[in-house]
Amino acid sequence: MRAVLSVIFFVPLVLTGCSLGPTAEPSAASGVRIQGAVHGGQQPISSSHVYLFAASSFGYGSPSASLLTNVAGSTTLDTSGGATNGDYYVTTDSNGNFAITGDYSCTPNTQVYLYAVGGNPGAGTNSSVGLLAALGNCPNTDNFLAAAPYVIINEVSTIAAAYAFAGFATDATHVASTNTALAETGIQNAFANAANLAQLSSGQALANTPAPSSGIAPQATVNTLADILASCVNSTGAVSGPTNPTACYTLFTNATSDGLSTGVQPTETATAAINIAHNPAANVANLSALVTAQSPFLGLPIQANDFTLGIQYSGGGLNDPNFIAIDGAGDAWMTNSGSSSVTEFAANGNPMSTSAGYTGGGMDGVVGIAIDPTGDAWIVNDLTGGGSIIELSPTGSVMSGSGFGGSTLGAPNAIAIDGSGNAWITSSNNQVTELNKMGAAYPLSPFTLGGLSDPLALAIDGAGNIWIANNNNTVTELNSLGTPTVLSPYTGGGLDSPVGIAIDHSANAWIANSGDDTMTELGPLGTPASGSPYSGNLDQPEAVAIDGAGNVWTANEFGGSVSELSSSGANLSGDNGFGYNAGSIDLPDAIAVDGSGNVWIGNLSGTGAAQNTGSVTELIGAATPVVTPLSVGVKNNALGVRP
Repeated sequence: MRAVLSVIFFVPLVLTGCSLGPTAEPSAASGVRIQGAVHGGQQPISSSHVYLFAASSFGYGSPSASLLTNVAGSTTLDTSGGATNGDYYVTTDSNGNFAITGDYSCTPNTQVYLYAVGGNPGAGTNSSVGLLAALGNCPNTDNFLAAAPYVIINEVSTIAAAYAFAGFATDATHVASTNTALAETGIQNAFANAANLAQLSSGQALANTPAPSSGIAPQATVNTLADILASCVNSTGAVSGPTNPTACYTLFTNATSDGLSTGVQPTETATAAINIAHNPAANVANLSALVTAQSPFLGLPIQANDFTLGIQYSGGGLNDPNFIAIDGAGDAWMTNSGSSSVTEFAANGNPMSTSAGYTGGGMDGVVGIAIDPTGDAWIVNDLTGGGSIIELSPTGSVMSGSGFGGSTLGAPNAIAIDGSGNAWITSSNNQVTELNKMGAAYPLSPFTLGGLSDPLALAIDGAGNIWIANNNNTVTELNSLGTPTVLSPYTGGGLDSPVGIAIDHSANAWIANSGDDTMTELGPLGTPASGSPYSGNLDQPEAVAIDGAGNVWTANEFGGSVSELSSSGANLSGDNGFGYNAGSIDLPDAIAVDGSGNVWIGNLSGTGAAQNTGSVTELIGAATPVVTPLSVGVKNNALGVRP
């Protein structure tokens, strides 16, 4: 039986960068009016039970907190024995309308959502109905949605919510994070992303995200997914098959918890939507077959390659982005090779940089970028004066003394920051330079041993060791003092023109091989993992990122897609040979995962005006949230884990 919780006692803080500690405990605030309607397709659902939940801060997998309290004549206690047993709800009328007045309280800035269960969509009572709407922050005053006081809960709002907070959801009644500042920031950003996919006041999928970002939203794909849910919602809810299967049977058997026949089948459509978000390459054809000419929403004209939801952004000075780094606020920073500038997008896709990007400090030929534990961005400048490192504040201002490195850098091309805030920079003249957090080179730097040969990408593990991909098909490992390990350089595992590298929580190094479209995994001692190198829809892989579940993501420049591998090297991005390709992924050459579980991809091309300047695609909720920035993961030995 599910424990009854009335309020949640933790609040997300707008972050300061590297805190993984718990947040404060403010008091709950009185509820404000919420009203709306529950629809199946375009039809009202009467007698549906509408619950009000807040995401838990008691750890991933914890039950959401029920916020409604007992108000005579308004709320009713659920005694069904199911997932919502012991929680209060309001009931929709014959037109699908509901109203929640002052019969709840919530802690300001906790993340709140509506969950509608069951009801009659016109075909009779349907116990398979489960619909969501993400309201977001519990407000200090006024309404949740001042601009949209009337909320439509339908299949479209369900898809928007399910994908937005997929990284924190086990099912519709278990949406949770930890109570660290980074986790609370991540889940707050996740809930906010639902507004980039659907408009709650109308229940319609968006073609463009709200201004000022005006990103290109995946309207048709959202509608297709909504149509898939609608096939079950707008029915009797019967679950029978496999002979003459009902729509609900087909949906539930193909939207299991792991996307396979061995997974747990959902019993209502909201959890089915969350499962599809978790497994976007699973059973695409079977699910697509649920869409008919009579489906209520205008979806894709042809079957989708996969069910990832990608938003494409441009602006903010974006011009051929080639490296991406995520800060602790969830903002995405990227260097622009086409204009020697830096672009910053907020977690919701709003450009933070000007239309020309950040250009101060004498930027000229910018390439690599990394974020230090305090939130400053360090940018590799590879032309002026032979190369330098420019440091920007979290607001894009050039830091005093910026232009570090000088003659110690050689011809720099990539950068990583360790847990102490020291910057490590590879140079094509066979060296690695270490700068302290003030920008001064260490006495023994630059380092030239360990088999360095035109070193390209680098990454730092939780112990502070530096792993470097060399252009001669080797990998060098240096300790935090710059001394090579005994067996360095490593040569096994099928290394072939390695260009990207990332480290997981177990100190395994994952290297993208552009030469033969594979991924190499080296253990902590440089020994190749069994089965390495792996393939998995890879096509000219350029960059690598690790999410909070230890899954490996890579940008496929020639494939126009991204691939996802499990921590054991298994392909998770489908068997069709393409990988995920939603959101107009076009010549991708950079990739990063944020603290909300979104995957950010830098494209050298884009749609419309962005074709010549590039774009950024954000795959909503496709990954497991991870600690950001990477330097904080290094500092706290929290690489490749959830915040």
